[in-house]
Parts: sequence; C-alpha cells; structure tokens
Amino acid sequence: MNATRPIHARRYSRGAILFHWTIAACVLVNLWIGLVGGSMAAHKAIGVTVLVLTLGRIGWRIGHAPPPLPAGVPAWERMIAKATHLLFYALLLIVPLSGWAMVSGTTRRPLEWFGLFPIPYLPIPPAVAGLGHEVHEVVGFAMAGLVALHVAAALRHHLILRDGVLSRMLPGARSVR
Repeated sequence: MNATRPIHARRYSRGAILFHWTIAACVLVNLWIGLVGGSMAAHKAIGVTVLVLTLGRIGWRIGHAPPPLPAGVPAWERMIAKATHLLFYALLLIVPLSGWAMVSGTTRRPLEWFGLFPIPYLPIPPAVAGLGHEVHEVVGFAMAGLVALHVAAALRHHLILRDGVLSRMLPGARSVR
C-alpha cells in the first residue's frame, strides 16, 4: 500500500460506515426476534428497513469504492472476503424479500412500517408464499452463520493479525496502517 495515501482513503466512507452499522444492528435484532421470539410487527418493519437500507447501500457502494485491503492479505483471503461480501448483499435482499413474499400470500393482517404507514402486499399466490416461508427460514439461518463468520474474521484481523482491517469500518477509529 502506498504510504503517502491519506489515512481517510484507507477507511470506508462515513456513508458506508453508517449503512454497515445500521444494517448490522437491524439484522442482529431481527435474528434475535426470529430465533428467540418477539414482536412480529417489529420484525417485519425491521425487515423492510433492512431491504431499503440495503438498496441504498448498494447504490452508495456503486459510487464509492471500498478501501483496499492491506498489502499483506493473501489472495485466497481476498477472494473469500469478496465472496462473503457478495453473499451478504444477496442475503440482505433475499431474507426480507422472502419474508415479504411469505406474509403476502398467507395473511391479510396489516403490514405496516412501525405503525406509520402501510406496506403493500406482493401480488403472489399462496404457493409462492409457502416457498417464501421455506426460503426465509433457510436463508435466515444462513445469515446467522454468515454474521458469525464475519464477526470472527473481523476479530481475527483486529486481535490476532493486528492489520487494521477492522478499524477501517469502526466509527471514529483510525487506521493503523
């Protein structure tokens, strides 16, 4: 990596950091509600929020390249990091869309965003809603596993490798390299 490169160029942009941590908090809360229990109305509203924020994050990412990984990161690890991020984007779209499909064909209870406004149901038949339920469950567990892997990798970079990878996404942190 070029040593003269400004430190802020080695970090994610403020927008990317805000999207990351907001989506992460929503995903963790929804995983908790989905696995342990809680308000399904909140679960649905948070899921819609994740979907909208993910679309915004993808738009942001198109216009803002991520900082490069440190020069010492091996090619296999770079490939896994890229694949993991692409899988995250896919799951961040598939999980809420499958949940929306699930409720669209099976129930007509109000679907609202935190009681502020209604969310229209998708025009799908009950059979597709049933598939949505199965997909939502499977990809929800996949999301939980991917979150655990992501956190483990971030902690590995921070605590073992000490290469500054995690600090690139921490609000207010400075890059170490």
